[in-house]
Amino acid sequence: MADNTKDIYLAGGCFWGTEHYFKQIHGVTDTQVGYANGTTPNPTYQQVCTNTTHFAETVHIRYNPKVVSLRFLLQMYFKAIDPISVNQQGHDIGTQYRTGIYYTDPNDLPIIEEVYATEQAKYTQPLAVEKQPLENFYTAEQYHQDYLDKNPTGYCHLPKALFDFARHAHLNQD
Repeated sequence: MADNTKDIYLAGGCFWGTEHYFKQIHGVTDTQVGYANGTTPNPTYQQVCTNTTHFAETVHIRYNPKVVSLRFLLQMYFKAIDPISVNQQGHDIGTQYRTGIYYTDPNDLPIIEEVYATEQAKYTQPLAVEKQPLENFYTAEQYHQDYLDKNPTGYCHLPKALFDFARHAHLNQD
């Protein structure tokens, strides 16, 4: 990791749309889709889809904190998910589609907790978003990487307007 970048891992349902969404945000320098916090070494997509590996489809986001803050990225994350839905986002159902914030830097936890609490205040039921240290992350197969760039009309649970919103959101950053 270069000195001028940080990492956060976000699970927001199908990773195709989640990755494409975060790629639009000014200050995000790299994204990679994969599987986080599961129990099977080097899982395949087919294994993850069985609901037996305990992995979540997750996007590894590398960002420049001098350009975009973790707080802003997390605020954008909550705009792209249904935070009270358990093991489902859109029409995608299964444990691999659960939501989660997985961090590698313990110093990020106070910001995660703050944004989480702000979101929780909007709901009467508890948020279904995990917030945990990253235990493991396995990169998904190559055909999943940059999927919506390669397949612009491919399936996505996120509305296309959200991508445009993300592309222009840095103008309103804190």
